[in-house]
Amino acid sequence: MPAPVKRRSPFNVKLLLAVSLLCIGLIAAFLYFRYRNPTQIEWDYSRTASIRIPTEYPVHGIDVSKHQGKIEWSVIRESALADEARLEFVFIKATEGISIQDKRFKNNYSSARQTGLRVGAYHFFIPWRDPVPQADNFIETVQLKSGDLPPVLDVESSHPLKSDERTIRDIRTWLELVEKEYGVKPIIYTNRRFYQKFIRGNFDEYPLWLAHYSSEQLAGDISGKVWFWQYSELGQLKGIKGKVDYNAFLGDLSELEQICLP
Repeated sequence: MPAPVKRRSPFNVKLLLAVSLLCIGLIAAFLYFRYRNPTQIEWDYSRTASIRIPTEYPVHGIDVSKHQGKIEWSVIRESALADEARLEFVFIKATEGISIQDKRFKNNYSSARQTGLRVGAYHFFIPWRDPVPQADNFIETVQLKSGDLPPVLDVESSHPLKSDERTIRDIRTWLELVEKEYGVKPIIYTNRRFYQKFIRGNFDEYPLWLAHYSSEQLAGDISGKVWFWQYSELGQLKGIKGKVDYNAFLGDLSELEQICLP
């Protein structure tokens, strides 16, 4: 007669199953803590801005130009975004290329400053134009005062007929001329693509203002010092008609004040 088949004890099966599940859980926990992003930040929906904002940062701001039309600055200054996040600064377009001045710059600058907001001015760089008259255009238009944010170069594209080396050289010319005039290193505003190709490794000594909308955190290969993060171009705000860009300062209010002009 064949030997009787030994049946496995139900207790042993349950024990084996429990041990297997425990091992799977431990492995999953290890992988999570090994590969999770330690810089992940918290986001909350802001009814004031009609977008989600990174509440990890308490200091937020907007950037505006003539495209926002007439702005009610006194209304804006009173805006609370979410939790302890508040609007504390604004960057205002001043110039573009060699001869264009934003028609609302002077009014926006003086009105925003009267509310107590920290104010900065930016130049929109035209890559096929000479950088020297572009710097002159900005310098002749913008008289920054004590307490203002450093000047900004908005550079987002290159010219197909201009070499990468020439593009980098022209950017440096504008930055050095403006730094000499105001006594402070300008901030470079750009997007991730342009940063990787032209800014990274060439202008690491300059503070950065990066536009990056496709991720909930500023991750990636960034070798420079990021001061500002433009996290949305679809915000709203009482006192402004239409959409407006939102930005976070990657520090607290006292640190924002430290980078302002003396």
